[in-house]
Amino acid sequence: MKRMILAAAVLCALPMMAMADDDEAAEGAEMGLAGLLSATNRAELPPLTLSAGQPIAAAPLKLKSGTYYTLEIEADGSQELALEGSGFFRAIWVNEVVIEGIEVRPLGIDSIEFDEAGSAEMSFIAIKPGSYFLKVPGSTGDSQQVEIVIE
Repeated sequence: MKRMILAAAVLCALPMMAMADDDEAAEGAEMGLAGLLSATNRAELPPLTLSAGQPIAAAPLKLKSGTYYTLEIEADGSQELALEGSGFFRAIWVNEVVIEGIEVRPLGIDSIEFDEAGSAEMSFIAIKPGSYFLKVPGSTGDSQQVEIVIE
C-alpha cells in the first residue's frame, strides 16, 4: 500500500517538474509575464499617410507573426479617404484603435475612413502569415495601396 502511495506521489510530481523546465525555457525567450503583449515583443511601423494623389507608404511593410505592432494612420484632409483591407484585418488581432484619445476595442474592422484631417493609431498582433493589402477603395494605382507581408 505504501509503495502505491509513493508511486502515485511520484507520478503527480512529474508534470510539475516538466512545468518548471518550461518556466526556465520561457525565461530564456525574454518575453515578460504579459506574453505577446509584453514590452519586449513590441514594434512600431512607419506611419501611413492619406493624401489626395500621394503614396500611402514609401515601401511595403514586413511583419513577423506573433509580434505586437503600433501603426499610425494620418490623413491631411485634402480629400475624404479611407483604407480598406478585409484580408489584412482578418489576419491580425486588433487590440485597440485610438482616435483623438478615444480608445476603441473592436471585434473586427473592415475599413477606416477619414472625412477630415486627423490621425488614428492602431495596435495589433500579426497572426496569419501571408501577403495582404491596405488600399484606398476604388483606386487602381500602386501608390494608393500598401502591401503588408506577415512572415
